[in-house]
Amino acid sequence: MLKEGSKAPDFTLNDKDGKEISLKDFKNQWVVVYFYPKADTPGCTTQAIDFTANIDTFAANQATILGISNDPEAKLGKFIDKHNLKIILLSDPDHKVIEEYGAWVLKKMYGREYMGTQRSTFLINPEGIIEKVWAKVKVKGHVEEVKNLLLDLKLD
Repeated sequence: MLKEGSKAPDFTLNDKDGKEISLKDFKNQWVVVYFYPKADTPGCTTQAIDFTANIDTFAANQATILGISNDPEAKLGKFIDKHNLKIILLSDPDHKVIEEYGAWVLKKMYGREYMGTQRSTFLINPEGIIEKVWAKVKVKGHVEEVKNLLLDLKLD
């Protein structure tokens, strides 16, 4: 997993409409990049709704939220429409960006091992440096924690 203080690797992925979105599009802004396992599952839905509920606070502090999963674009569109999400969700079907950020990991469930996305979040400052890494994120209270750190850092 990438470390705090390191340069955030640039990437370009498609949104729900097939439009290319790059990290560099948000140069000189704060960016929250979060990786989630699968659209429209309970934890991922809660997290996306929480980020959407706080989008005005993030936007007022020049912060953009980018959610990344290996779901196809069409599934992202359905997820966004179903839950009226206001955040940007990006499709990484080959999980290249997920791997580059260190969120593609060996997981275990019911005794079965498989590769998948570890829920994790990166707060990237306007200079493109990773300020904070949250690995193995627990959904409850996470968005509030990210928001509070952003507000604290902006006050410094």
